[in-house]
Amino acid sequence: MKILLLGSGGREHALAWKMSQSPLLTKLFIAPGNAGTAQLGENVEIKADDFENLGRFCLSERIDLVVVGPEDPLVKGVTDYFKSEPSLKKIPLIGPSAEGAKLEGSKEYAKEFMVRHNIPTAQYFTVTKENLKEGKSYLGTMKAPYVLKADGLAAGKGVLIIHDLEEAQGELEAMIKGKFGAASSKVVIEECLVGIELSVFVLTDGKSYKILPDAKDYKRIGEGDTGLNTGGMGCISPVPFADEEFLEKVEERIVRPTIEGLQNDNIDYTGFVFIGLMNQGGDPYVIEYNVRMGDPETEVIMPRLKSDLVECFSLMAEKKLIKANIEVDDRACVTVMLVSGGYPEEYEKGKTILGTEKVKDSILFHAGTALKEGEIITNGGRVMAVSSLAGNFKEALKMSYKNAEIVNFDKKYYRRDIGFDL
Repeated sequence: MKILLLGSGGREHALAWKMSQSPLLTKLFIAPGNAGTAQLGENVEIKADDFENLGRFCLSERIDLVVVGPEDPLVKGVTDYFKSEPSLKKIPLIGPSAEGAKLEGSKEYAKEFMVRHNIPTAQYFTVTKENLKEGKSYLGTMKAPYVLKADGLAAGKGVLIIHDLEEAQGELEAMIKGKFGAASSKVVIEECLVGIELSVFVLTDGKSYKILPDAKDYKRIGEGDTGLNTGGMGCISPVPFADEEFLEKVEERIVRPTIEGLQNDNIDYTGFVFIGLMNQGGDPYVIEYNVRMGDPETEVIMPRLKSDLVECFSLMAEKKLIKANIEVDDRACVTVMLVSGGYPEEYEKGKTILGTEKVKDSILFHAGTALKEGEIITNGGRVMAVSSLAGNFKEALKMSYKNAEIVNFDKKYYRRDIGFDL
């Protein structure tokens, strides 16, 4: 099979790494890719949301399957574009329709879906400029902390958790007035769930589903989960507190009703479902849906997946996922994210990355990297994930931290307390 993978981050490098192990793969293209994906296939200078040029490329290279990594092209309708073009409609995509992608593209849409299908989640109230006054009053009826979520995509930065009522009311107004651009022209106020977070990942062909390993990521820039939110500073799989009993509740109360809900609502959905959960007193509640794999979660899940990912994708495209056999490595996997100094605020690019060839017993997944005159350089805020497998997460962490010291670039930063709360 000739496969085109869309995206340029750590998630895409991890997917490419896993797909490249399949005997079913004959050629892998990545658009646009990074310095890591270039070692596994051929990078193509086309943006992931440039549908016309992606379509032309698929026809010229006779692509058999397109795998969509990030959420942006899904929300913009890449799957619908391919299905609407007579010359492209026979090329299957791993990624939902634009309607299915609204589960991530609109917080309100996701909440309405959960309520409609009796999926446990926090109470909520939607605010626009028309009912801003009502929204401020609603905050006054709640207990702190106050959770404000931009309805649309805001690159992982559209969620505020505030402990002071007046500040929350002020931030609500700022969001409605454009703090996060068009993404926050509508804001969802949520009841704050108290507990410990984790994520569950599901493959679906729209009819059947297979559950992948669970994971827990660490979003804040500072140690002890302090400071600004990021795209993710590290991750652990499996999650120690997610025992068999808890995961059975997740499948029964959340996974199955989600897939049945997609069918009942006639939503065309072939791809990943990422379910962000809160374990509140032993019961799972949905915080959010994402319609693709997480990053850095993919960097701990792919090393634990023993099954052939290309075979899974092929079965999904044929609506035969039920035949797939998901095998998982019992060992723990941990990733530590190396980031540019200053991230998630202003940071510099173009720093030379040294020491990658000296890394042993860990896998390096490139995120924000590029090639320049034969050198690997930094090209983003989150630069590289150091992933390690071991008998338990503490041993895996030791390996990742050892190699995090070996890889070097100017102003490198990483959190040294991943897993501190476990």
